[in-house]
Amino acid sequence: MNSSANALDVSNQLEKRNVLRAALEAHWAASRTGDQGGEHDIYHEDAICDYPQSGERVLGKRNLRVLREQFPAAPTLSVRRIFGTGDLWITEFVITYEGRMVHYVSIMEFREVKVFRETQYITDPFPAQTWREPYVESRESTAADRE
Repeated sequence: MNSSANALDVSNQLEKRNVLRAALEAHWAASRTGDQGGEHDIYHEDAICDYPQSGERVLGKRNLRVLREQFPAAPTLSVRRIFGTGDLWITEFVITYEGRMVHYVSIMEFREVKVFRETQYITDPFPAQTWREPYVESRESTAADRE
């Protein structure tokens, strides 16, 4: 590959990265504000969303939207970080739902500029073990949480 073709490829990759990151930021912003239309713009019509812990699979953008519209109360969402490359992007966030905080990891796989597969891992917080104290620091004090 010659240098001008290589530069064009790098430019296209950077442009795609910027487009996908902007789509993710818009998706999570819409999720925070309860904008159902904006929240679901990111998905292909035939998207699949898996919840491994419950064994559930949601088929299609429409079902995903209807499911989320049925939440009895609006969750509060706080994105910790978004990162990815190519067509694979990961978002770490915390949701507080009806006073209960849970940690989420969303893995989104893109086809073109829409999500065709998402897997969400959800976990409850648990107390730190005292035997680990000499080797760890509290998550609340790390630089990643201050960003």
